[in-house]
Amino acid sequence: MIALKVIRVAAWSAIAVAALLLGANALLPDAWKGEPKQSALEKPVIDMAAVGGPFRLTSHKGEVIDNARLAGKPYLAFFGFTHCPDVCPTTLSDLTELMSALGPAAGAFNVLFITVDPERDSQGLLAQYMTSFDERILALRGSRAETDAVVKAFAAYARKVPIEGGEYSMDHTAGVYVMGADGKFASMLDMHEPRETKLQKLRRIIEAKA
Repeated sequence: MIALKVIRVAAWSAIAVAALLLGANALLPDAWKGEPKQSALEKPVIDMAAVGGPFRLTSHKGEVIDNARLAGKPYLAFFGFTHCPDVCPTTLSDLTELMSALGPAAGAFNVLFITVDPERDSQGLLAQYMTSFDERILALRGSRAETDAVVKAFAAYARKVPIEGGEYSMDHTAGVYVMGADGKFASMLDMHEPRETKLQKLRRIIEAKA
């Protein structure tokens, strides 16, 4: 099964648009990685208490998912897109492995993969893409307005980056948001951290809910 997932991820990476995610970093405020270099005074101030505001999207299974439906259970949220060459499939594979390591305890929280490229990421494409990862991970999409709203709700960042041939890639926040059962921001998962550090963060939100 693991080998099959690796093959599928490799296949998606092979057909992805050749682009780099500029300066991908999991920690805020470095989420503003795609912008021109700015001084600390020029960067927006992020109110972490406001992260995770109201949003409404549709899953790759056709379910309407909003912040109210998620209330009462911790969740992880990760922004990306299916044409992403490396960071997105790697992060989703890592999350799949972490959920496997937690065993049944992983059912104590939800995991969301939110596309920042709804123009290309249809429900059908997302459904096919997600077969490479843990079946409990929900891929979410919305209209452009709904997508912009959820990006803003998480104080995240996403923009189109033109590339050769008239195509484009997406520059976006690469960190994984850890949200508590109360819907409030708890921490970020830095996918470059040691595996045990990430597992400890997940165990903490599970214990906090209990």
